Amino acid sequence: MYTPAGRFRVVALAEAVSWIGLLVGMVIKYGTDLGDFGVKVFGPVHGAVFVAYLVVTAVTARQLRWSRWTAFWALVASVPPFGTLLFERWALRTGKLDNRAVPAGIRLALRPQAA
Repeated sequence: MYTPAGRFRVVALAEAVSWIGLLVGMVIKYGTDLGDFGVKVFGPVHGAVFVAYLVVTAVTARQLRWSRWTAFWALVASVPPFGTLLFERWALRTGKLDNRAVPAGIRLALRPQAA
């Protein structure tokens, strides 16, 4: 998980999970009379994870030397629900999340330190 690809995959999954929470909260708010507690909780959570996804995507794109189009589509994927999972699966399948693309100096700096 210390690799750029691992970090990206974790944040992409977290963004999708936060969408689930927000969508459930919206269904409860607008589909029942139970109030807006779910939206009040998951709205800020989703917002924070969304921003984290944007930052991690920008860093990952630079470290893995993605093309501008790949980076663009990774950012666009953050808008629709579960788009980050679709992009992550595509990037994994096409080798965009291959850590061997990271320059050696960065790869060494990303290794976890032995205790």
